[in-house]
Amino acid sequence: MTMKLNADVGEGAGHDRDLFQWIDMANIACGYHAGGPDEMVEAVDLALSYGVAVGAHPGYPDRENFGRNSMDFSPEQIASLIVEQVGSLNEICQRAGAKIHYVKPHGALYHDMMTRIEVYEAILHATSCLIDDLALMIMARKDDEGDRRLAAGHGVPLLFEAFADRGYRANGSLLDRGERGAVYTDTRQMVEQVVELGAYGSITSHCGSKIMINADTVCVHGDNKASVNAAKEIHLALRSC
Repeated sequence: MTMKLNADVGEGAGHDRDLFQWIDMANIACGYHAGGPDEMVEAVDLALSYGVAVGAHPGYPDRENFGRNSMDFSPEQIASLIVEQVGSLNEICQRAGAKIHYVKPHGALYHDMMTRIEVYEAILHATSCLIDDLALMIMARKDDEGDRRLAAGHGVPLLFEAFADRGYRANGSLLDRGERGAVYTDTRQMVEQVVELGAYGSITSHCGSKIMINADTVCVHGDNKASVNAAKEIHLALRSC
């Protein structure tokens, strides 16, 4: 199956219309880290117009830092964050005749999910309580059996994600945004990373080692103009894999 292209949208970056013609899945910000009701309505309308699957993109309530700083929330508070934000987007979807298919946490909440089991389980629990068959998008990693077992225990399907526009460490985690090579700005570099993933199931880390992963979808970030400009080429590369 061809990997699908997803993008973070509804964040007020101003590039959404340029992205929707090339993506398959839209991670719509739910107002806590960025965006708001108007942006959510516009993104849902665009998703319907282009036949793009709607996903909820909840984050920490930290607009000042774009949701990229971890916050000291309890598992109960994390679950409430997910329920509140997905619920807000779901109301808009219901009015428009759309459906939320998956949840993809944003920024620091996403990374906390991948490194802290209590956050992971809180998000799985919240996801399982929301909408029937709602999937959770997580970062693809070499050993995903633990992820599959944990999600199965909550009855939540998983979508495994890789990144077209981010650099990887040898252990499969992403380089911190402040590090050299963490965020790609070259279309060719993004396309090469996607082609390698599609052809060989691997990504080359910043130090040259190969990371073997199984990914269902590839992400570009809607707040990175270079990624938006590369979306067409990445779309075509995925179709040719």
